[in-house]
Amino acid sequence: MIKAEQMSLNTATVKEQCNLRQAIDLCARYGIGGIAPWRENLKECGLDEANRMIQDQGLRVSGLCRGGMFTLENQLSQNILDNNKKAVDEAVAIHAECLVMVVGGLKPNSKDLIGSRKQMEEGLFKTLEYARTVKMPIAIEPLHPMYAADRACVNTLKYALDICDGMGAGIGIAVDVYHTWWDPELKSQIKRAGKERLLAFHLSDWLMETKHFLLDRGMMGDGVIDISRIRKWMESESFEMLNEVEIFSAENWWKRDPDEVIRICIERLAVC
Repeated sequence: MIKAEQMSLNTATVKEQCNLRQAIDLCARYGIGGIAPWRENLKECGLDEANRMIQDQGLRVSGLCRGGMFTLENQLSQNILDNNKKAVDEAVAIHAECLVMVVGGLKPNSKDLIGSRKQMEEGLFKTLEYARTVKMPIAIEPLHPMYAADRACVNTLKYALDICDGMGAGIGIAVDVYHTWWDPELKSQIKRAGKERLLAFHLSDWLMETKHFLLDRGMMGDGVIDISRIRKWMESESFEMLNEVEIFSAENWWKRDPDEVIRICIERLAVC
């Protein structure tokens, strides 16, 4: 059974109801162990104040969302690299356990997936080189293949781990069940990653009648993902990080009272 103190609240779960301060208050009120803010949350009150609020409540930061998007331009520009360096610095400032990378899809007006992946890997490696100097782990988050064109050209744990093998220390993966549950190699790739490269675990559910592939994720237990089985695979590799709940839900959970959302998150984690 997963308890509240083993949960991390990704702020996307209460995106429409709460600013960062309110999300932190929710965590404190319900005994949640950690939080995972998005970079725009840090802009609400400033980086120093965000860190102070988080530390005052004794919260772990399971990850900062997000770095990456290395293919937003047709070449790897200094602007892209500088933005990722800034993301690393922000993750360090709030004592994040990793910086999550959503790496980017195809380059603008391009069908060149091979070239896009090459540019992505180059940007990722240059960012990793800097991240190593400040001891910030980088977590590649493979996204479901439906996002390959516009968000992430890394779509399997196998490809993500191949990248990790090539780049060495300081880089691992974020396993998001919404994006990876379908993968027939999921168990073997989690085992391949091992404790050192399993940096984050994101939870939601895949609804059978999904109405929007980005903004209609389900609450744990409402969909088809065997979350408990995947969690056991993670535990078999001695994964000890927080269970990060990340639910994008424009027409359901974002319209509910945030206290209700959090209570149900905790209840579902206990049984799912």
